[in-house]
Amino acid sequence: MNPYMIVGIVCLVLMMLFNLKSIKWLPKLITKVAIGALLLFFLNILSGSFGLHVPINLFTATTVGFLGIPGMIALSSIHLFVI
Repeated sequence: MNPYMIVGIVCLVLMMLFNLKSIKWLPKLITKVAIGALLLFFLNILSGSFGLHVPINLFTATTVGFLGIPGMIALSSIHLFVI
């Protein structure tokens, strides 16, 4: 593991220990990222025959999770027109 990642995780745990209200956003964040990953999975299944494949990673799942359908359209258009 990267030492910066370890320091970041330790800082996050310390922040959560000192402020228990900060834990409230974590389940919401995880839910949104999981929904985004599911939407991307279904997009890849439905559009696979057209040659469109958007990779499922933390960045794309978070983008689709927070932006929803417009985020999925944005990632698809970036894949089609830029890449």
